[in-house]
Amino acid sequence: MSPSATPAEQALKERIIAALQEVYDPEIPVDIYELGLIYEINLYPVGNVHIVMTLTSPNCPVADSLPEEVKTKVAAVEGVSAVDVTLTFDPPYTQDRMSEAAQIALGLI
Repeated sequence: MSPSATPAEQALKERIIAALQEVYDPEIPVDIYELGLIYEINLYPVGNVHIVMTLTSPNCPVADSLPEEVKTKVAAVEGVSAVDVTLTFDPPYTQDRMSEAAQIALGLI
């Protein structure tokens, strides 16, 4: 989000992040936001949202269902009118994308 984001845009992004923190990779007991699977959250006029995300592996068994779960959770956020989710593997996911909280929860630090 740009530094010139309005308070309403900032609040919407915070609600979207909260929704994403309710989605878990089934193989890892940490939410996908803290895991660093969300690369971008783009807000557009009239509540349109575009999310760019990845998976921990291209062979992830939830490659079909996890992006749909993300779309469903974000679509339920107040102020969101449409959601588009793009799955990418560029750049490839690494554990460096994890938040410190995720690393602690997984015993990595």
